[in-house]
Amino acid sequence: MGMESVPKVSPTPTLGAGGLHNGDQAAAKTWCGSDFQMPLHYPRYTEADYEAMPEWKLDCLLKEYGLPITGDVEQKRSFAMGAFLWPR
Repeated sequence: MGMESVPKVSPTPTLGAGGLHNGDQAAAKTWCGSDFQMPLHYPRYTEADYEAMPEWKLDCLLKEYGLPITGDVEQKRSFAMGAFLWPR
């Protein structure tokens, strides 16, 4: 019996330190969509939520609002917090 060929399937993005497992950025595109449509609601995350948010989720959030998703995870996190958190 020989080894049968099995097609490689991209894993579903999961939460975890370091963002997407295996660096699968293509899966993030599938996960959060590819077409821009203005959201109806303002995000309701707290500062603690943004600080714990994985990179792929930050990418999806910024993309959802039509904002740039460039830079490292700390730059994205800082940008999201500046854009969505109200001063106290």
